[in-house]
Amino acid sequence: MADEVILLDYWPSMFRMSTAKIALAEKGVAYEYKETEPWVKTSLPIEMNPIHKKIPALIHNGKPIYESLIQLEYIDEVWFDTYPMLPSDPYQKAQARFWGDFIDKKFYDPAWKVWGTAGEEQVTAKKELLEHFKTLETELGDKTYYGGDVFGFVDIALMGFYGWFKAIEKFGEFSIEAEFPKLSRWTMRCLERESVVNSIADSDKIIEYASVLRKKFGAE
Repeated sequence: MADEVILLDYWPSMFRMSTAKIALAEKGVAYEYKETEPWVKTSLPIEMNPIHKKIPALIHNGKPIYESLIQLEYIDEVWFDTYPMLPSDPYQKAQARFWGDFIDKKFYDPAWKVWGTAGEEQVTAKKELLEHFKTLETELGDKTYYGGDVFGFVDIALMGFYGWFKAIEKFGEFSIEAEFPKLSRWTMRCLERESVVNSIADSDKIIEYASVLRKKFGAE
């Protein structure tokens, strides 16, 4: 019997279901995508995620898996025979998990405050976010990808945020290309991959969506 894989998400979500989309595409795994508005508590997300009652969720043969990095590792372990995303070397694997965790814990809060707030709160968030970008550019160095020559776990984890990069740049009034050229070139390499291009949200639509939310939040 073929695997049944379902992704529950909302298209502009910053919680990075695009990471699972990229990973499944690299593995060649077909899935069904179900658009789920986060403020509408329909039965499926509540049934699949009874603790948090929220998306995104990866459902594999009726069993739900939550959190972006956990989903990435799950996908890598279940479909282990195609395109491994984590290195086999224990130390390199630990390093990949460390940087994935760094991205997971450090980016969301300052990123949304850069596009969703104003004044001192935005200034503080921008400073913090730029420091995180600097740290990641330093770790990338002159490597093609974070794991070396192979597009993998950390690349997918960070590209999960890419759809929001332009909105963050616009409302934060800075340029990733100008301030972090190595990181910018890395994103261009990632965008050459069909798995990435077909998985991330449209940046211009994200800017329109963020503009509406900024007004709603009183940031404009």
